Amino acid sequence: MPQAPSAFNSTAGAAPVGDRLRPLAKLPPARLGTLHGVLTDIDDTLTAGGQIEPAALAALQALAAAGVPVIAITGRPAGWSEPFALAWPVAAIVAENGAVMLRRRGGLLQIDCVADVATRAANSLRLQACAQAVLQQVPGAVLAQDSAGRLTDIAIDHSEFSDLPPERIAEVVALMQAHGLTATVSSIHINGWIGKHGKPSGARWAVAEALGLPFAADDWVYVGDSTNDQTMFELMPLSVGVANIARFVPQLQSLPAYVTRAERGAGFAELAAALLAARG
Repeated sequence: MPQAPSAFNSTAGAAPVGDRLRPLAKLPPARLGTLHGVLTDIDDTLTAGGQIEPAALAALQALAAAGVPVIAITGRPAGWSEPFALAWPVAAIVAENGAVMLRRRGGLLQIDCVADVATRAANSLRLQACAQAVLQQVPGAVLAQDSAGRLTDIAIDHSEFSDLPPERIAEVVALMQAHGLTATVSSIHINGWIGKHGKPSGARWAVAEALGLPFAADDWVYVGDSTNDQTMFELMPLSVGVANIARFVPQLQSLPAYVTRAERGAGFAELAAALLAARG
């Protein structure tokens, strides 16, 4: 997987890339102290190479011990998310960009989907037709290796196990859109789906169903790392990018409010430590 440059200039230390990102250290602790919980992306925010980083897992455990709920929202499929929904101390994982929610209920895993079985079956025909068109028309395009676990979307690998250049990524997005799909680009995949759902609707859904709370954006912080987090950066008054977001800054129209010094899971742990310190 390509290594993203730090969001901080290596010689200046505290200077954000292009002066567009404010260091997390400048976030007033009083603002963190009022938060109800954390919403977070997974790939390259909690993980590296598809595995959760030890610092991120320790941060999740510390947040859970302090009574701070965490909801993860990802483009990864339901099948990939199942073991993590059971093992990680999170209130829920919203998978497939807002389409599927996984949570523990009485020691068992409950999986809910925004679309019923008949709708998913009908949509699957369109999705697979689009996937075949992408594979045939875009040189170098391959399906994501986690495709077998997907219930509601398709995914093309651009940086996880293959290397698809930006112009080819743009071609995949355009082709998905031509097929009537919503398309977004994460740090590893290009995802396409049918419907109006997305990470913001997934966040509202999970807060309401998993926690029984009305969703208020001011009560949460969102942590992310790439272009498919933009809708959450737009929605959330308080958002944080982990440092490897620097890779995507030139492509972002909506930026996080702050950026961590560390990358990936260590960056998430940096945010968690600041939040817990602010709560006293």
